[in-house]
Amino acid sequence: MNAKDKDEDLARVLKTGYDAPPPGERFTKDLLERLRLELRQPERQRPAAHPALRTIANHWRWATAAAVVLGMGIGLAVVANRDVGPTTDFPGPVGPVPDSTPDATPQPRMAPLDIPLPRAEFTGTNPNIKPSQYLEKPSGRPRPPLMVPEGTRSVSLGKPVASSDSEPVVGELRLVTDGNKATQEGHVELGPGKQWVQVDLKEPYAIHAIVIWHYHVEARVYHDMVVQVADDPDFIENVRTVYNNDYDNSSGLGIGKDMEYIEDYRGRLIAAGGIQGRYVRLYSKGNTSNDQNHYVEVEVYGTPVPDAGERKVPLKVQLPRPAFQ
Repeated sequence: MNAKDKDEDLARVLKTGYDAPPPGERFTKDLLERLRLELRQPERQRPAAHPALRTIANHWRWATAAAVVLGMGIGLAVVANRDVGPTTDFPGPVGPVPDSTPDATPQPRMAPLDIPLPRAEFTGTNPNIKPSQYLEKPSGRPRPPLMVPEGTRSVSLGKPVASSDSEPVVGELRLVTDGNKATQEGHVELGPGKQWVQVDLKEPYAIHAIVIWHYHVEARVYHDMVVQVADDPDFIENVRTVYNNDYDNSSGLGIGKDMEYIEDYRGRLIAAGGIQGRYVRLYSKGNTSNDQNHYVEVEVYGTPVPDAGERKVPLKVQLPRPAFQ
């Protein structure tokens, strides 16, 4: 195809308008090649461009400018929406938009739990205690402090006590929460086998710690020790276990992962982590000296639950009569 034929084809395309079918592939390649050759000529040697070529160049410049603007707009939109999650076409909930501000409730200040201790009542070891993989080895070091919210206090002092043994062999159940931790000055002895004592805190508390003194006039290990918290005295509703060293489930309360330990004047400190409840029940099943179960003192440390005294009732909504069947 000579130059005259190319010019005639180009004029015919421009004359028929943009609705006409596009030129063939060969014509397109020839047109691009002619543009390339003209651009390579020096300015003073370059002949006057054909009117059709000037029109195409103008269109090309406008198209390039539009593409640049479009690209900038897309870039700005991407930057503006970089942290926005995926959207959905489903409508949002009807009503006020919930506040997305993070909860500004301050965390409670923490402090070490102060546990008044009795004097030590024995020294040495007990030959009846055999080494075991389930027995915690005495460290001989002071017990590390337990950090609890400021304001945590004993909430069990003087609270009523119930038991699986209605007639203790020794002592009265009230001794369990009388505040006296000296074994020689008062303890409760329950019968052999699995037995429990239960403390009613009279209202729900956030329980942060429980401390137990079984019988610390000599070195002993009490078996199948399980501590549970519940909302009702029958331990049916919301029962949670905070301690269990029954490693073979011989008491039927589940296999425990906590260690057995040797009694001493410090008692056993159990971190409860703020679990809420009103009733605390403590199980045991004999000890290394005999089959009996003993309790000198049980202390429960906690803080009040803000809405513990509120009585919840169903919401009543007055409805209109149906307007249609």
